[in-house]
Amino acid sequence: MAKKVKAIVKLHIQAGKANPAPPVGPALASQGVNIAEFCQKFNEATREKGNFKIPIDITVFEDRTYTYILHEPPASQLIKAAIGLEKGSGEANKKKVGKITRAQLEEVAKRKMSDLNTRDMGQAMRTMEGTAKSLGVEVID
Repeated sequence: MAKKVKAIVKLHIQAGKANPAPPVGPALASQGVNIAEFCQKFNEATREKGNFKIPIDITVFEDRTYTYILHEPPASQLIKAAIGLEKGSGEANKKKVGKITRAQLEEVAKRKMSDLNTRDMGQAMRTMEGTAKSLGVEVID
């Protein structure tokens, strides 16, 4: 018989650096989750993911057990990391802050594919192009 879900908690946590401080502690303590155990498991699972904030969905059950799903970092972070950009443009349509090649964009799309709502690489590339454009990054061939 399936366990009854008590809550679904969605967080963005720095890879390999989860600790009981906010936002992790208060979000999970209110659901009765063992915070130290969660932090240890999360840090083990994300240690190699670099310096990204990792989106995570934590499903907490009535008996205080939990499962979690790790997602890939946001596309904007992946694009900025691919071209070594600190932050995006404040005026994306007017002020361009960098350039990304289609090959680099394809690598980002491949990495992000599991989180997208398409399985077509062409559509994934268009999605990544839109994200790049909103950052003020120009896509070049």
